Amino acid sequence: MTELVEQVIDAELVTLDELAVAPEPSPVQYKVDQHTVLGPGQLPPRADETPGWTDADFRVSAEDIEELSDPDLAENTLYNRKRSVAAFEAWCAKEGRVAWPCTTATYTAYGLELIRRGKQGEFAPDTVRQYMNRIYQWQPEKLRPDPTRVRAKIRIWRKQWKAAGGEVRRAAALTIPYLLKCLKQCDESTHIGIRDAFALALAYHNLHRRSELTDLLEAHIKIMDSGLVVTTATSKTDTNSKGSTEFLADRPDTQLVRRARAWFAVREKIGAGGPRRPVFMALTVKGNLASRKLATKRGEHLKPGAINDRVQLLADRAGVPYIAGKKVTAHSLRAGPNTDMIQAGVPLAERNRRGRWSPEATTADTVYDRPHNAGRSDPLAKVPVGGYPAD
Repeated sequence: MTELVEQVIDAELVTLDELAVAPEPSPVQYKVDQHTVLGPGQLPPRADETPGWTDADFRVSAEDIEELSDPDLAENTLYNRKRSVAAFEAWCAKEGRVAWPCTTATYTAYGLELIRRGKQGEFAPDTVRQYMNRIYQWQPEKLRPDPTRVRAKIRIWRKQWKAAGGEVRRAAALTIPYLLKCLKQCDESTHIGIRDAFALALAYHNLHRRSELTDLLEAHIKIMDSGLVVTTATSKTDTNSKGSTEFLADRPDTQLVRRARAWFAVREKIGAGGPRRPVFMALTVKGNLASRKLATKRGEHLKPGAINDRVQLLADRAGVPYIAGKKVTAHSLRAGPNTDMIQAGVPLAERNRRGRWSPEATTADTVYDRPHNAGRSDPLAKVPVGGYPAD
């Protein structure tokens, strides 16, 4: 007979309610979106998986910080944004609102405030649109307000404004006859007159914007007997900084080559020569280089605003501060040659290339064509006076 052996196990008695129940495992979650691509049998990435980042992955050097502190915008764009933002911040402070990052309600309320002021004559619709775009771009990218309602209100206002006789302010077209009047006001026996004459002739020939003209370096210009080879390193529409090189043929009326050689000779004489130095510089009254010790942003480069001041001064001296009711500005040196080329039958594609407009753009036709005598293009003028004999 088999002997039964009892085993005694020390244990604590518990009730059924006290029995531990093992938790069920949570279902695995995966990250899947419209860009997920999976092979046969391959699982998508798990939602609980994170990259193995360490502290080093979030650090940049002091040198990086210094470079990142520099603005990523052109000087004139930065200046305009600062002015628009400062006005917005002042309005938000008065209204007890947060300017950055702002809510959609704050953005919309400010836009409607500018529209109301515009309807009273303070702003034009395009001006308000530019102000609101600058404020929108200033906001942090992931927290930007919804601009839909403001933009729609501006579009409606613009239609009403145009119907009521509103007109977009455009610079006059400084076509060749008017350009020559301004060139005669340049005293080319002086260094300043030589500089101004070349600046006007060059800007006309290459349809330069102010910043494009003042950013030119000596290395960007090659002088030949028949004309100039000019490289515009960067421009407003050249987002990839590919640059644009054009041959500017000399003309007996603008005398581009003679004026270029005269100014480059002056640059050497006053110690301003050098391939990496700007073409146009500020001069003293006596024609020497002006001190630029305090010019931390532009350095030796002439300010774009100075070009505008010189053009307006010369136009005023020539007796043509306004042409066809429009004010002469530095932008007139862009509208003028385009208008001249249209009258000469130059195709849009060639004008787009010279003016550094986008190849598909029609701006050169719709914005920069400013004939002084609109009657020339009236098709009814081809009909004989009194008409044709009636049947």
